Amino acid sequence: MSFHLRRLPALVGASLVMLAVPAFSQIKIGVTISSTGPAAAIGIPTKNAMLLWPKEIAGQKAEYIILDDGSDVTNATRNMRKLTAEERVDAVVGPVTTPNALAMLDIAAESETPMIALAASSAIVEPMDAKRAWAFKIPQNDSHMATIITQHMSDNGVKTVGFIGFADAYGEGWWREFSKLAELRKLKVVASERYARTDTSVTGQILKLMSTQPDAILVAGSATPAVLPQKTLVERGYKGRIYQTHGIGTLDFLRVGGKDVEGTFFPSGPGVVAKTLPNTNPIKKTAMDFLQRYEAAYGPDTMTQFSADAWGAYLLIANAVPQALKTAKPGTREFRVALRTAIEGTKNLMVPQGVISMNPKDHVGLDQRSRVMGRIVGNKFTYAYGGE
Repeated sequence: MSFHLRRLPALVGASLVMLAVPAFSQIKIGVTISSTGPAAAIGIPTKNAMLLWPKEIAGQKAEYIILDDGSDVTNATRNMRKLTAEERVDAVVGPVTTPNALAMLDIAAESETPMIALAASSAIVEPMDAKRAWAFKIPQNDSHMATIITQHMSDNGVKTVGFIGFADAYGEGWWREFSKLAELRKLKVVASERYARTDTSVTGQILKLMSTQPDAILVAGSATPAVLPQKTLVERGYKGRIYQTHGIGTLDFLRVGGKDVEGTFFPSGPGVVAKTLPNTNPIKKTAMDFLQRYEAAYGPDTMTQFSADAWGAYLLIANAVPQALKTAKPGTREFRVALRTAIEGTKNLMVPQGVISMNPKDHVGLDQRSRVMGRIVGNKFTYAYGGE
């Protein structure tokens, strides 16, 4: 697979940057995301938000180098090495899938480059160790989202649950957290199945799940590959509740799922359902500010979980840069170390998906204000409850 380097259109040319300020004072942010492949439905809205990132951070010129990993682990690690070894970026944002993020951890630590992942699994930042000290994460942890899902199930009379998830780190992370919390809430998991992101049929797994007659089924997938189990459930006549994870927050999921995903319950960052949030929700103003910016560029009802996460990554970096600049100049190891420390010290930073307060043991930093329960109504993501 070939790769191309794409600079943001909003950035000034390299020659003008050189004239304006010395090269060492320019902040370089590397990005590796899935613009193609099975996770493209996540990567494309992520990239759209990145195209809105301001061209200056704390008075310094900013350059953004965006690479496509094609939803592939090998490509993601190759991109990470290119960004850290050749481009010598000050930080890396991405990737958008858990397997790719886990594969990039060693390179982040070796190169001493802060990595702000846009993938969901808590395994990216837990358990904290020497390599994860360089990794941060914008999306909510699986455990955080599983808490509100199991609460919703319990509050709505669900007693038995079936589970089907990706046969990779995303699915396994969700199984680990969901099964643990289900037991605590007295929900009986009666069946558990797996499937690959690239599978074209899950009929066998769905028939096994349905044979146990669960009150509800949780699909632990993301983007358009999360549609397949639900379509199969509907085709086979399943009448129970269907839950998905926050990984479905893409317009392509709605497009591909159509009427088959109507009524689906899912946990979400508040930014995804900003328009229908109660006015009392503490995140609504910040979420609406970004939504209006995004819709001005891309049209009504185009903002997703992943575009909101990408904007949160920018805000996290922009909040930390002024502190790091007190220590060193961009383009140096000392600046990367100072930037990592400043990100880790983030306190009460409002982003479209919640409020971030990090510490050396918590590289996500989101609390209960970062998740709500949503429902698909009229082929749109809408607010159901929670988050205050």
